[in-house]
Amino acid sequence: MEVGKQPLMRENRIQVSNTKKPLFFYVNLAKRFLQQHEEVELSALGLAIATVVTVAEILKNNGLVVEKNISTCTVEMRDEVNDCPVHKAKMEIVLGKSDRFDELNSLGDEGGLEES
Repeated sequence: MEVGKQPLMRENRIQVSNTKKPLFFYVNLAKRFLQQHEEVELSALGLAIATVVTVAEILKNNGLVVEKNISTCTVEMRDEVNDCPVHKAKMEIVLGKSDRFDELNSLGDEGGLEES
């Protein structure tokens, strides 16, 4: 990668926020991504990690996905007020379609998902 260039955003990545959208927005978005891709990557920073874990658990407990990978790290960001470095936790969860995804997803459109 060249210096100064940002890595390309993967088309199957969802960056989860804990303040911008409701929980089931991300659940439904992940289901739509999985209709087009074999796997989806959920990514979150800081306080949004709880949201990304909940989204993954809802999808997993409803039989739609299987966990493929979970990774954590710490990233350095700039504080907007003080312009000093701040370390934040980051989590990425890769979920793959379950064998029954298509069947369960069509049923889910009629009845809805159960929250864990």
